[in-house]
Amino acid sequence: MKKWILLGGGALVAVIITVLVVGVSNLGPMIKNAVNTYGPEITKTKVKLGDVGVSLLSAEAELKDFLLGNPEGFKSSQAMRVKSIHLNVDEKSLTKNTITIDKIEVVAPEITYEKIRGTDNFQTIMNNVKKSIGADKTTAPPAEKGKKAEGKKILIKNFIVRDGKVNLTMAVLGENPLSADLPDIHLKNVGQKKGGASPAEAFKEIFAALYTKITSPAVTDVLNKELKKLTTDTQAVTQKTKKQLEDAGQSAKDEVKATTDKLKGIFGK
Repeated sequence: MKKWILLGGGALVAVIITVLVVGVSNLGPMIKNAVNTYGPEITKTKVKLGDVGVSLLSAEAELKDFLLGNPEGFKSSQAMRVKSIHLNVDEKSLTKNTITIDKIEVVAPEITYEKIRGTDNFQTIMNNVKKSIGADKTTAPPAEKGKKAEGKKILIKNFIVRDGKVNLTMAVLGENPLSADLPDIHLKNVGQKKGGASPAEAFKEIFAALYTKITSPAVTDVLNKELKKLTTDTQAVTQKTKKQLEDAGQSAKDEVKATTDKLKGIFGK
C-alpha cells in the first residue's frame, strides 16, 4: 500500500481510503494494519485499533476498540477511546475517482479533554496533523507523462458522532475529572462542494467539527457548573478548617487560596 494514501487523512479517514485500494475482500486486516502503522505518524501520538469486522456482501465494516493517545507533555494516557465505529461504503464507487461513503458512525466516544499551559490536547493533535501534512511531499501518486498528478477523492454523505462523553482533566482536579455529554455531530456531504475531498481536507473538516463541539457552550457550561460546585465545596472545607490553617502557618493558607483561584479561572468565568 502506498504511503500517500494515508498520510493526509488521519486514523478514521485512513480507514476510508484503504477501501479504495484493497477492495472489500481483505479489508479487515488492511484497515487494522493501516491505522496502527500510519496513525502514529500522522498524529504523533499512540494510535491503536483492536479489531475489524467486515461484511463482504454489503461493504460494511465495524471498527472495534479504537484508541487515540495523547501528545507528549500531557498526563492522561488517551485523548479518545471508541468502542465501535461503523463504516458503510458505496461499493459501486470503489473503482471511481471519487469514492462515496454512505455513512461513518462513531458510537459513544470517550473523550479526555486536558488543558495545560494555555492549550489543550486536541489543539496539539491538530497542530501535529497539520505539520505531518505539510512535511509530506508524496500526497499523490506519480503523474503519468503529460498528465497532472491527482489523488483519489472521497465524498462522505453522513458522518455521525453520537452518545459521546467529554472528561475534563487538569492538575488541580487530581484524579477526579469533570464530565459532560458531547453534543451529537452529523456532518452531511463532506467534500461535495469540490466534487470530492482529499483525505486531508476531509480529516480537517471532521476534526474541526469535533473540536468545536468539545469546546462548545453545551459542554463548557456544564463543566463550569461542576467547577463552581467544586469551588463552593472547597471553600466550605476551608472555612471548617480555618482554625487549623491559621495554626499551620501562612504557607498553607496561600496554597489553599491558590487552588481555589485556579478552579475559578479554568474557563475564565
